[in-house]
Amino acid sequence: MNLGFDDLKGKVCVVTGGAGVIGTALVRALASVGVKIAILDINLEAAQEVASDIARETGAQIIGVKANVLDKDSLVHAKREVNDSLGPIALLINGAGGNAPSATTQVEQMTEQDLKDLDKTFYGLDVQGFTKVFDLNFMGTLLPSMVFTTDMHSLGSGSVLNISSMNSYRPLTKIPAYSAAKASINNFTQWLAVHLAPLNIRINAIAPGFFLTQQNRFLLLDEKTGEPTARGQKIICGTPMGRYGEPEELQGTVLYLLSDMAKFVTGVVIPVDGGFSAYSGV
Repeated sequence: MNLGFDDLKGKVCVVTGGAGVIGTALVRALASVGVKIAILDINLEAAQEVASDIARETGAQIIGVKANVLDKDSLVHAKREVNDSLGPIALLINGAGGNAPSATTQVEQMTEQDLKDLDKTFYGLDVQGFTKVFDLNFMGTLLPSMVFTTDMHSLGSGSVLNISSMNSYRPLTKIPAYSAAKASINNFTQWLAVHLAPLNIRINAIAPGFFLTQQNRFLLLDEKTGEPTARGQKIICGTPMGRYGEPEELQGTVLYLLSDMAKFVTGVVIPVDGGFSAYSGV
């Protein structure tokens, strides 16, 4: 058995949200082993820019494609473009997701004092904001899976990687929509893994710990000083490795799960969290 990633060379991978911080790191890892990549993003200019930069660095074949992960018709159109440019899709990374201030409570826990101002609590959450974050993370995983795995039927194999989160195991204060959505992704990962196993299509996920992204920066860093917020400092103290993760530190686990090195692995969610899930705080 070849213990490298040679089996990935020449395969076509769709990466939703591939122009983001984590998505870019994963695209760079795929490019390094010869995967042909379609970066799907709602921002076409950003997708094309990342595709061009990484293609120039690595020599890989990469395209940027506009798509809305919450619009099935948009995804079907994007699939045609990917097929025409690169060929049948063998790999899928569901990387689109994130949180938003509108789905975030201002206080971590309610006290009697907060009864005078419910807007800062669970009761003041914007319902549309909650729905937007939940849908982006969960429906934004379900719909691309529905569209982009169909090529894998005729290929006789395939591999899907979902992006979950530590919030799926231990819901964090302030972000109920994001936590609930990521928990649902874990369940969906297992469900779809069982459903598609007879077709030799594997479905797995990673659960990153704390990585700085555009979606969580407002919670973790003081915008004026660049120093960790009180919440950010609590996270660092709760992570045994004592720091945030670097996006590049997700690459090895992702390549493993997509490759034939994990060909008997399906329905798992692997934490990549610096020990956060193992630490009780004591």
